[in-house]
Amino acid sequence: MSDTWLMAYEHKCRDFIEQASIADVAHDIHHIERVVRVAKKLALEEAAEWAIVVPAAWLHDCFSVPKNHPDRAKASTIAADKAVEFLSDIGYPSQYHAAIHHAIRAHSFSANVSPETLEAKIVQDADRLDALGAIGVARCMQVSGALGRRLYSLNDPFCEQRQADDVTFSIDHFYKKLFHIADTLNTSAARKEGKSRENFMRDFLRQLAEEI
Repeated sequence: MSDTWLMAYEHKCRDFIEQASIADVAHDIHHIERVVRVAKKLALEEAAEWAIVVPAAWLHDCFSVPKNHPDRAKASTIAADKAVEFLSDIGYPSQYHAAIHHAIRAHSFSANVSPETLEAKIVQDADRLDALGAIGVARCMQVSGALGRRLYSLNDPFCEQRQADDVTFSIDHFYKKLFHIADTLNTSAARKEGKSRENFMRDFLRQLAEEI
């Protein structure tokens, strides 16, 4: 498949995703573009099929719900269904549809679907990397603000003597989820980048501790 051929479909995917409703500002077009950029980089390094990775990355959040929605676990499957329907409508080659559907469905933490293909692993890695580093800190605060979480516990800000409660406190989400992401990444390049971003977040918490 030529780059020019795929690029024409990329523009259509971007237009489609810009018109989709988003659950929160942390899952806007900027998030999508970052995931696409990282997914392309990983696909190049891992020699994956771009015809699967690229549309799956563009469309992985074409349907989403807030983090506290009771149907959160179903969102990626609905997104996968919606994405394949759209790709069919624009004439995207049908031989890629099933693999794209799987990659989108498997990207989500909440869905708890194991990625079975290299392309699905790459899309999952690219999406999860966007929860780490400086972007990860900013997105965590965006979502936490929208959900009304307090920044930290006054008695134990860094979960030293209690279980993390990220329903109540923003910083607890680092301990409940974010600091476990790097170890779950599938590709070696993603794991290396993930650890680098995690280290930045730990530096952020050390600075926060100084300030409070």
